[in-house]
Amino acid sequence: MNRPSPAARVMPLHDLHPAPDDLSAEVLSGLRAEPRTLPCKYFYDAEGSKLFDRICELEEYYPTRTEIGILSDQATAIADSVGGEALVIELGSGSSTKTHRLLEALTKPAGYVPVDISRAHLTEAAARIARSFPGLPVWPVCADFNQELDLPALESSGARRLIFFPGSTIGNFDRPARAALLRRSANLCGAKGGRMLIGIDLIKDVDRLERAYDDRDGVTAAFNRNLLRRINRELGADFVPERFAHEATFDPVEARIEMHLVSEVDQSVAIGDQRFRFERGERICTEHSYKFTIGGFVEGAAEAGWALEHAFTDAEELFALLLLQTT
Repeated sequence: MNRPSPAARVMPLHDLHPAPDDLSAEVLSGLRAEPRTLPCKYFYDAEGSKLFDRICELEEYYPTRTEIGILSDQATAIADSVGGEALVIELGSGSSTKTHRLLEALTKPAGYVPVDISRAHLTEAAARIARSFPGLPVWPVCADFNQELDLPALESSGARRLIFFPGSTIGNFDRPARAALLRRSANLCGAKGGRMLIGIDLIKDVDRLERAYDDRDGVTAAFNRNLLRRINRELGADFVPERFAHEATFDPVEARIEMHLVSEVDQSVAIGDQRFRFERGERICTEHSYKFTIGGFVEGAAEAGWALEHAFTDAEELFALLLLQTT
């Protein structure tokens, strides 16, 4: 007699009521600053998310497929290093696509805690994971992982914790913010034995780096300009996106890709009752994406309470997944 499969186990949403982003305040503040900036977190409206999915499939954009390749090729080694019955906590879980590969590899994971600021995205992804891994407890947490996290009472609260932070999202944080996030993550893991599996994009040939952020099909350019379309739609602005060129360059001193929108003409833009003048050639910085050496990242992580246990890389050493342990 066949036994029924364990039912999917999505626990009630733990909603920490993250404050809604203030798009207007952040956009106006950024455009008044010197140099001018726009927050990269606002890239991801519905159209921006679709464009980013297309970016991830581009030949030039190596990070996503390389990280997935590492997870697939090194699955056994990663699982052996992590050990059994770990509670997986994913920061900025999004669609949880890469999580499937990790959970498949791990030995008897104690549960999965996706953390994301988008309630709708979070609940959908949590349900998909629960369907794919029947019997695995899934505790979705709606929160901003840039703040201290208060996790719900978990059945597996005594299990060793593994924080999963893929995608080189850490590269969007400058040094002080990066250190603060790593310290909060170490605190979240508690005593010695907690681990973090984090993706970092490695420093490499400048041409390859820049092509990854300025593809020949113009998808990344459309992604960058879509930020202006979102501001037009949500704030009643009158940007003409076609009057701004997409630019992505690598700064070797800061070791980061800098993405800009560059005004191609002298122009004036209204946002509500505010007006901004742009001279031809004037830049708006929309994203910084830091690149790392393994040694340099580990040195910074050590100051935040982490030690390197194992580095997993691809054959070309384009990307790395680092398994860190709390000290």
